[in-house]
Amino acid sequence: MDDAYESSGEFIDVLSGPAWQALRGPVRAALHGAAASQGPFVDVGAGTGLGTRELVDACPTATILALEPSPVLRAVLLSQVVSDPRLRERVTVMAADALGADLPDRLGAVIAVNMIGHLTPDDRRTFWRRVGERLAPGAPLVVNLQPPAEPETIPYTTFGAVQVGSYTYEGGGAAEPAGPDMVTWRMRYRVLDADGAAVRENTVDYCWHVLSAPDLLDELADAGLRGRVGPLDVVRAVRAE
Repeated sequence: MDDAYESSGEFIDVLSGPAWQALRGPVRAALHGAAASQGPFVDVGAGTGLGTRELVDACPTATILALEPSPVLRAVLLSQVVSDPRLRERVTVMAADALGADLPDRLGAVIAVNMIGHLTPDDRRTFWRRVGERLAPGAPLVVNLQPPAEPETIPYTTFGAVQVGSYTYEGGGAAEPAGPDMVTWRMRYRVLDADGAAVRENTVDYCWHVLSAPDLLDELADAGLRGRVGPLDVVRAVRAE
């Protein structure tokens, strides 16, 4: 398979850490009602495992299925799991995506953070239904919305910079409309030396399917899920009883 993170994967864990610091509180709050006794938790698009750690911290008794289709990100994820005894006991790493994973009939919670835009509208609706019919009563699906909500031009912005040793790892991007429900992001990742000169630079283009909060809530409702948008656009949805 083609790996969209083949040239950018080394930067993802380093640069995603600060963003997860901000997301931690809203995601933890949205996990209210997670039911470890009802079934495993699922981290869809687990990336390098930052969200997986949050699931373990939020519910230390849960078993977790961490789904990640990218071989590069999955290698980091597996390394994180193996190096932490808490994760090693409870986390199963699966080479699968949102639609291809073999899931059990009942799930205690599902998170899909920073990944919904990778799904086409049809795949997204299939995913809501697939998850909705498996969630235990009161168990949450936790997702987040990321800008833009509509196809529009986003000027280049530096999203983060983290110093490691004498180097600084920097990531940023710009977006352009690419259709009625999609933008193309051009991401730039750089390694800078102590003087600010670029030691290495990678540029990656990828498609992102945009989604507004009202449209997301409508899609969830069509799949039998009742959603609510919380801080930092973290959305908690449960089965509508």
